[in-house]
Amino acid sequence: MTTPDPELSAADHDLIAQVSEGRPRAIARMMSRAEAATPADRMALAQIFRRAGKAHVVGITGVPGSGKSTLVRSLALEIRKSNRTVGIVAIDPSSPFSGGSILGDRVRMNDLSGDDGVFIRSMATGGALGGLARPALDTVDVLDAAGFDVVLIETVGVGQDEVDIVSAAHTVVVVSAPGLGDDIQAIKAGVLEIADIHAVSKCDRDDAARTVADLEAMLTLGRGDRRSRGWTPTVVPTSAEKSSNIDRLLNAIDGHLDHLVESGEMKARKRRIAEMRILKAAEDEVRARLLRQRQGKLADLIDKTTDRALSPHAAAMQLLDGIKDDQV
Repeated sequence: MTTPDPELSAADHDLIAQVSEGRPRAIARMMSRAEAATPADRMALAQIFRRAGKAHVVGITGVPGSGKSTLVRSLALEIRKSNRTVGIVAIDPSSPFSGGSILGDRVRMNDLSGDDGVFIRSMATGGALGGLARPALDTVDVLDAAGFDVVLIETVGVGQDEVDIVSAAHTVVVVSAPGLGDDIQAIKAGVLEIADIHAVSKCDRDDAARTVADLEAMLTLGRGDRRSRGWTPTVVPTSAEKSSNIDRLLNAIDGHLDHLVESGEMKARKRRIAEMRILKAAEDEVRARLLRQRQGKLADLIDKTTDRALSPHAAAMQLLDGIKDDQV
């Protein structure tokens, strides 16, 4: 049983209890607080974190146009057939100008919204690198604490550095599709080596067999092969349009979970996730403190660097010294 935090308000305790009961409105409110991330919000989220840790977190990544959203939708439907609940965190790119997002993934999964066993949350990256929005894993915690059996994280998939998902999920599925200008576009995107499972989407197309064969050949050669404690990445051809092999993909995902538990690697993966979250939280705190200095010490350092009186590196060290001395 989780010990109540005496520093939390009665309203927060009530909200956390409602999240634990799986109430949709409470879940949505707590997710909004994860995005706000005020000190009071962090205290409530700490209680949510303590209640989480049971869900199977599956990352779905791949280059744009590979069909991630359509595959996530089909996978969610397949999970529901097994009488399991599923939460979806769908991350869309932010506008570099307004910071907003059209949240198109939510639109493509709209037909899932009537199912009480599915909860979808879309969010913009907010300028975060690595393919994950800043509050993404806090949002995963909320779904986990609310009792969802499987949580799918669909990354934004915008380029070759979108690999944070490998340190955020228990199982990573890399989605590839034929005909995107490269036989194995995942090689170019830099995500081939992070996969526990390769899903080739749109396998009803004539050129899909070549993509499957090329991936299998590369894994045989050891390129991009992330074998660990006996697990060999598998390639699953799928077609969300025709609901083809979605059950086979889910079986592979479930099989990987069994492997993690039986081999003892699940503990190592959880430690890797914890390490990433600690470092990301520290980076966020440093960035926030730097921004608070924008009108003070930072402005002075910018002037000196603009006048070439101070190098950017020397200015950065002075700025960090201010943070170290708690001069914020």
